[in-house]
Amino acid sequence: MSIAIGFALEPEVIAFDRILPSRLLPKSVRQQSKYKQIQASLQVIGLIEPLTVTHPDRSGRHALLDGHVRLAILQEMGQKSAPCLIAKDNEAYTYNNRINRLSTVQEHHMIRRALERGVPAQRLADALSVNVSNIQRRAKLLDGICPEAVELLTDRIFSPDVARILRKMKPTRQVECVELMVAANALTCSYAQALLATTPAEMWAEGASLKKPSGPTADTMARLQREMEQISDRYKLIEQSYGEDVLNLVLARGYLQKLLENEHVNEFLSKHHSDILREFRNIVETVSLEG
Repeated sequence: MSIAIGFALEPEVIAFDRILPSRLLPKSVRQQSKYKQIQASLQVIGLIEPLTVTHPDRSGRHALLDGHVRLAILQEMGQKSAPCLIAKDNEAYTYNNRINRLSTVQEHHMIRRALERGVPAQRLADALSVNVSNIQRRAKLLDGICPEAVELLTDRIFSPDVARILRKMKPTRQVECVELMVAANALTCSYAQALLATTPAEMWAEGASLKKPSGPTADTMARLQREMEQISDRYKLIEQSYGEDVLNLVLARGYLQKLLENEHVNEFLSKHHSDILREFRNIVETVSLEG
């Protein structure tokens, strides 16, 4: 089966006076770090990803589908045109909403490759609108992290400080902590620090400082450790049973939906078991376990 391509394969240089933005950028966007990062990248490296526009209308103008920030920055830089990909349909949605953003691990690999090929760290820092020390930290992001933990983190976005904390643990403990953070969708420094605080001394990496945060007593730390182990066990149980629970919910919902479509059943339950009828309707209206 052939799959239709959604836009032209080769970009076409189009003058900005022929491009009509489909939305206005808020004034506050220029103060955001992402805007400044894109601005620095365009100034140092230039435009990498073309703008995306529709086919020209009768007046020869194109509607801008994606790239409003890039267009605004290029105009501020004094440019009059830019390479554009012309969509074969004119659906007004943002193409980048369908693209997975660069994960932290992928960014690490890109920075490592760039440095290995001789790109100066300062140039990378200018392109990403960060300081050189930040580039160096990201280049060493995965040093001391076991391959199993890296695989779990491959598609995630997290702070380099999370990796710094994980580095203080032995590989098996790294995997346990990453599994907990991924399951809770909380790849944060505070959560990683809490997991580190409840890590037994024998699970700390060789040479890592065993100094615990001041304040909590030994009894408190032991209790936190037990609670974290219980949470870990619960997550694993939920993960094992989730698929089966969803399947049972779908089957039960389908059966009850057909049952309630019967007028006689509906009338009987309404007269004699209104509470059960209410619960049945709640189940039928449920579309997921979260619902």
